[in-house]
Amino acid sequence: MNAVAAERIYSFEFFPPKTPEGMQKLQETRNQLAQLKPKFFSVTYGAGGSTQERTLEAAIDIQDHGCEAAPHLSCIGSTRENIRALLQTYKEHGIRHTVAVRGDLPSGTMDFGHFRFASELVEFIRAETGDWFEIEVAAYPEVHPQARSARDDLMAFKRKVQAGANSAITQYFYNADAYFQFVEDCQREGIDIPIVPGIMPISNFSQLVRFSDACGADIPRWLRMKMQSFGDDSASIRALGLDVVTNLCDRLLAGGAPGLHFFTMNRAGATSTVWQRLGL
Repeated sequence: MNAVAAERIYSFEFFPPKTPEGMQKLQETRNQLAQLKPKFFSVTYGAGGSTQERTLEAAIDIQDHGCEAAPHLSCIGSTRENIRALLQTYKEHGIRHTVAVRGDLPSGTMDFGHFRFASELVEFIRAETGDWFEIEVAAYPEVHPQARSARDDLMAFKRKVQAGANSAITQYFYNADAYFQFVEDCQREGIDIPIVPGIMPISNFSQLVRFSDACGADIPRWLRMKMQSFGDDSASIRALGLDVVTNLCDRLLAGGAPGLHFFTMNRAGATSTVWQRLGL
């Protein structure tokens, strides 16, 4: 590995499992991916903090097994007291990395809690803990689906950086130009933190379509049409998915991306294969 590649940030994301069997599977996946020596493993947080205890359990398990954990903290539906207690628990377990996101309201509820925006959460974490935590925030190269405009979205991102974020992880995308344009726009605004591309391997196309429709990630028309033409041919879907994602990662790294963050869906296979193809 060359010197530039050695400095890059590679990380993997998990979601907190719902069952003991799911936790065991996650531990097996973690053990496999830990061999690739990522900088950290992040653990997501359900709408309105609905997976708070499971996120905590999974993050502590990761940390206790010698890997760096970066649990998500969601501000929607949370109180200052609740966030303060979580931060203290993470500090007690030696966790020094977190991903601060706005999060989603659980359906049927309108209680935003004490924070409305991720920038307010970042500011609160800094005020409470100083420089203890390395704080990641989210970025949206294809614009957040609830943003009024691309400019508004960029300004919201800038506020998170000004509040004290160390680096950012993007929503996944399949159009490298969208990422490079976003980074260029950020540089013009004086935003100089690392913006790491989020990478979603493709193994289940119908699931990917559901995720993308919900989060605003664009699936290029040619890719959508090609995937749909395979029907139930899962082997062809996986093969094309591996080619598309590997080529995307190659282009991102060649263009200067500071690393890659893989959304693993708690499975090691596709992520490991892309990693090997990249020669990382």
